[in-house]
Amino acid sequence: MSGVASKLQRDRARAAGVGTNGNAVKYMNQDFDCLRNECLQAGKLFTDETFPALASSLGFDELGPNSSKTHGVSWKRPTELCSSPQFIVGGASRTDICQGALGDCWLLAAIASLTLNEDVLARVVPSGQSFKENYAGIFHFQFWQFGEWVDVVIDDRLPTRNGKLLFVHSAEGSEFWSALLEKAYAKVNSSYEALSGGSTTEGFEDFTGGIAENHDLKKPHPQLFKIIQKALRRGSLLGCSIDITSSAETEAVTSQKLVKGHAYSITAADEVEYQGQQEKLIRIRNPWGQVEWTGPWSDNSQQWSSTSEADRTRLSNKSEDGEFWMSFSDFLRHYSRVEICNLTPDVLTSDEYNKWELSKYEGNWRSGSTAGGCRNYSDTFWSNPQFVLKLEDVDDDPDDGEDGCTVLVGLIQKNRRKYRKMGEDMHTIGFAIYEVPEEYAGKRNVHLSKNFFLRNQSKARSETFVNLREVCSRFKLPPGEYLVVPSTFEPHKNGDFCLRVFSEKQAETQELDNEVQAKLDEVEITEGDVDDKFRKLFSNLAGQDSEISAFELRNILNKVVSKRSEIKTDGFSLETCRTMVNLLDKDGTGKLGMVEFKILWTKIEGYLNIYRNKDVDHSGTMSSHEMRVAIEEAGFTLNNVLLQSVVARYSEADLTVDFDNFVGCLVRLETMFKLFKSIDTEKSGSVEFTLLAWMTFTMI
Repeated sequence: MSGVASKLQRDRARAAGVGTNGNAVKYMNQDFDCLRNECLQAGKLFTDETFPALASSLGFDELGPNSSKTHGVSWKRPTELCSSPQFIVGGASRTDICQGALGDCWLLAAIASLTLNEDVLARVVPSGQSFKENYAGIFHFQFWQFGEWVDVVIDDRLPTRNGKLLFVHSAEGSEFWSALLEKAYAKVNSSYEALSGGSTTEGFEDFTGGIAENHDLKKPHPQLFKIIQKALRRGSLLGCSIDITSSAETEAVTSQKLVKGHAYSITAADEVEYQGQQEKLIRIRNPWGQVEWTGPWSDNSQQWSSTSEADRTRLSNKSEDGEFWMSFSDFLRHYSRVEICNLTPDVLTSDEYNKWELSKYEGNWRSGSTAGGCRNYSDTFWSNPQFVLKLEDVDDDPDDGEDGCTVLVGLIQKNRRKYRKMGEDMHTIGFAIYEVPEEYAGKRNVHLSKNFFLRNQSKARSETFVNLREVCSRFKLPPGEYLVVPSTFEPHKNGDFCLRVFSEKQAETQELDNEVQAKLDEVEITEGDVDDKFRKLFSNLAGQDSEISAFELRNILNKVVSKRSEIKTDGFSLETCRTMVNLLDKDGTGKLGMVEFKILWTKIEGYLNIYRNKDVDHSGTMSSHEMRVAIEEAGFTLNNVLLQSVVARYSEADLTVDFDNFVGCLVRLETMFKLFKSIDTEKSGSVEFTLLAWMTFTMI
């Protein structure tokens, strides 16, 4: 199926609610309930052929088929590993998650965070699964993947060596939900090895659908304490950690009982009156529940005796084992970073939370058309996809020291882990934000040109271009309209992305793209307009029947262009010549008479002038980005999806377009527009076809 058709199909499905957590997309079209029922009726255990129990599912390099690390691996079901396997025992807990022979500790930290939030866990691990009732060797899990939830089916054959699970396992050995969850996530990413190396925020997002932001505490946001308080009120997941400088420091305990390289949770942020001033405090939880901070404001420290009884009662009652308070200033000194996973409105069912407003869009970068690279590449930057963001209402927090509209902008590149087996990895990505000038305010059917970006500086941008799955930044902007331009750092990098905007108040976000239309100047020529010289030329070319066929037209055009040194061409194809004949053949003979040929000749001369003018480097060919402008000069306005199709069809491997392909493209476009216009008699912008009519038109 073509890219355009696939996009239309996806858009229709999403409009019907497909892709939400309650109506997840069936990954690889596998329906869990149907497959389980089939297995139960047949009395057999499920075998997943889409993620087979073979070396290819383990990996491609260090865990590849010929690697020593995969020798002796066998795939076994939990029923073969212990006498009474359990899916979840007494609720999920962090002891269910022990790392195996795979560098996916980032994923395990995210899985561990699931055990702290039952509502979020229930979205990822659907209920009603066990090794007893309706057991058929099949399980399923749900993950957020780049804008939609997917339901992933697996069988329960797990990689083992010497009777032990090779990867994630529970501490006591008979509980398997975490190992099966890891397998489902490996399937989504093509193999277990594809999970090696990553960021906890990546797992946070795939388990919640939220957007994760990182704060470096060496240079903290001036309003970080307020940001943390707001995040807690919005039900966000918050983590913090202390960086390590070497592997030897992993899990090292400081003199005041803080653990380096360890994932903590932030559970509260409050203020108390202390020695006549307001003291900012933050409450932190060690998920392992064993080691607690012993410095100021820790349990039973002297600072508490100098606060009011009301504050002590209000704050100490919430303390639990492994949970402790510390001053915010100490927190900034001792910890290295804060990660905040801001949840989408649909996750938070309780009215006690203030909820974000969410807008999201999918797009892609395609080499030669919409992959323009960053602002450093001024000739192509403008061709990137563009999105407009309209902010009207300021935040409801006048006491935070800032006026404006808070937004989180996240740019996530899709499916890059799957490309690791092909030697590819993450692109370097980022985005820029521009203030929309008055002349473009309210306009949506326009793609801003190169001149706009040459004249205007960005209002804001992502902190850096980085080769991570996602780049996310927080901004506080005055009310107004803004243009968001996501890009790879270098041009001509193919990739798909999802752009998300979280805003405190309702914000309008939509793609800025051209309206598809054509303004064609008809060439009006009668037989009386044809001069004697052209009549003689036509008579010599046309032959005895006084008409020119597609075959004759090809010979004529190739002789003419072969004499033009300023253009490059490998010759007109018969298909292009047939399209030209179809465009102008009024009587249905499949050939061109003298007037029809004169009109075509006039068109080609006009195309040649455009071609030479847009060939700015005088190379004899046109770059695909130059072609985008040339198409507009010829009277056609296309959107990004159509421009991608044009470049894919008419450009060479080096993204150049020679003259015959340029002419073929313009003739094809004119034919399509005229055909639609002739059928759309009511000028409604839409038409209905019978299958026969559709086949007839597409064969032209």
